This record gives sequence, structure tokens and C-alpha cells, in this order.
Amino acid sequence: MPDNVFYNQRVVISSHQFNHQLVSQIQTWARELGFSQIGIAGVDLSSAEPGLSAWLAAGFHGDMHYMAAHGLKRARPAELIPGTVSVITARMDYLPAATPAAPGQWQAIEFSRLQRPEEGIVSVYARGRDYHKIMRSRLQKLSERIATHVQTLGHRAFTDSAPVLEAELAARSGQGWRGKHTLLLNREAGSMFFLGEIYVDLALPPSEPVTPHCGSCQACIDICPTQAIVAPYKLDARRCISYLTIEHAGPIPLELRPLMGNRIYGCDDCQLICPWNKFAQRSSLPDFDERQGLSGQQLVTLFGWSEEAFLRFTEGSPIRRIGHERWLRNIAVAMGNALRVGSAADAELRASLQTRASHASELVREHVLWALSQ
Repeated sequence: MPDNVFYNQRVVISSHQFNHQLVSQIQTWARELGFSQIGIAGVDLSSAEPGLSAWLAAGFHGDMHYMAAHGLKRARPAELIPGTVSVITARMDYLPAATPAAPGQWQAIEFSRLQRPEEGIVSVYARGRDYHKIMRSRLQKLSERIATHVQTLGHRAFTDSAPVLEAELAARSGQGWRGKHTLLLNREAGSMFFLGEIYVDLALPPSEPVTPHCGSCQACIDICPTQAIVAPYKLDARRCISYLTIEHAGPIPLELRPLMGNRIYGCDDCQLICPWNKFAQRSSLPDFDERQGLSGQQLVTLFGWSEEAFLRFTEGSPIRRIGHERWLRNIAVAMGNALRVGSAADAELRASLQTRASHASELVREHVLWALSQ
């Protein structure tokens, strides 16, 4: 057998060993940067295309037109970033460090907020700094460290910022499995974490996927206030409170407003009820610690913020992206719901709503008038 055959085999084996060692090194660097877990996925997501197409065809994406605009490019990483052959997936826990550690305690605290209708509820993930900035900057640092250890590296980092099937890639790379609420679940960390990706032109050995562990449980389906989880593993975003309060720009459908309660930015119910979140991990980063004024705050106080105050209090927060108009819309709905169920603060709520009854925005005016009619 010619010598060059043995040489080529040695090169292949050497490259294979190098890439395995590189993945191990990437995992070490990632932990130093605050990531909880790293996985590697391939780029063939063709088996996910029929489900994505059916979801879009059903209109479940609602006003998120960018979902349909990019179509199947989400399931084709090598089309989004030509040359991509592997995807490095990253997971980052986000529960604030001060979250009570006793099993079930933090979930009970969050559920108790629903019993105080005059308070506004902001989703746990949004009470600290904007995760987009935190994740992207650290993914970029990780990319740069990888680049110093290979001859050349083409790469792009994403976190909820491009047409990427994040949960699908994370599941394929062993980060967890898709729960019936469609979010990713991890046996050691529940679902209270952010996901990010680095598309690279380097062939890395893929991670082993994990088996699903939802069994017959459907607690997330049963608890959803608006019944947005229309079947196991199928979410109609148009009914989801997170979509309605964040992504949706227009009037909130009348039939869904009473079901929103006092949730003014996002909704965590399907995660709070999930048994796996007893394992949810606290973040090692201070960035996700709660900001003062966003948790347990009175609706009247939040509704009173001028646009200037809104921009000041939400600087560096993911909340800022919805703008002051939608902020007022969301809070008006919550105030109407507080009036509907009866609150000791009824007079104060009505007086506060009246201050916006002639607001320049038709969207705000309509929601205020609805609230006053409750």
C-alpha cells in the first residue's frame, strides 16, 4: 500500500482528535464566560422543515412576519450563512442569584403575584439586563478564542436575532428536549435559560441528543391562561401572552384581554408549573439580577411613567423594545382586569386610566376605554 495512504489516514485521525479536543476546550472557555452548557449540531435540519411549514401555513406566527419572510431558511443554516458546516449551541441560566433555593419556593412566589391584581407582572427573564447583548457579546468572545486556535475560522454568533431554529438546534446538540410547551427542557436545569448559537465553517463532532422526559405530563397545556398550547408540542403564538404583550403591535383581541390578568410583559406560567423547573439554576452573572422597580410594582405607578421615564427605567432592558405605546396598552389591559375582579384600589385605578383617556395614540385610548368599562 502506498505510503501516502497511511499519511492521509494519520492526517484524518489527527484532525479528528484535534476537533474532539477543541470541543472540550470550547466547553472550558464557555464556562469561564458564564455559559452553562455547550453542544454541537450539524446543519441538516431537513426533518424539521415539514413541521415549520405546517406551523407557518396555520398562521400560528401571527404578526411575526419575519418568520414567514425567511421561510425555510431557518431550517437551512448553510443557506443563511454560506459555508456553515457545524453549529455551536450555547445555554445560559438566567434565574437571579437571589432566587430562593427551597424546592418550589420561587415558583410559589411568582404564582402569588397573580393574586395581587393591582401589581404588574414582568416575566422573570426581563427583570435584568437585555439578554441579547449579554449573550451576543460573550458568544463573540468565545468565537474569537476559538479563532486563535484554528488557522482560519468563518463564524457568526446569534441569540434570538436571526432566522435560526434555536430550540431545534439546541435539542439536536444535546442541550435538552422539546417540552410540550415547545420550549427546551433540561434534566439538570429545567427551562429557565437563554439559547445562542455560533455558525462555523469548521467540521466539529456533533453532540449526542438526549431522550425526552415529559411522559404523560401536560401541566403546561392545562395551565396556559389563553390555551395557546393547542396540542402537545404545538403553540399558536397568536394566543400566547408573551406574543400579545411583546411581539404583537396592534389591539389585543377582546376575548383574550380578560385572560391576561396582570401580566404586562411576557408570561411564565407554563414554565412555573413544569416539574423540571425544580432544577432550574441560578445565574452566575449579576447581569440577570432583578432591577428595582420592575418586580412587585403597582400598575398605577407603571402607567404613570412618561415616555422619558419609560426610556430611563428600561435602559439596557429587553422591555424597551416594545416602546412606551405598547407598554401603556399592556398596563391598561391589566388595570381593566383589576377593575373587573374588584380591587381595593378601584378609585385610584380609574383616576389613573382617566389621565390617558385622551392620549394621542388611538391604540392606547381604545384600551383605556375598554379598561374603564370593566
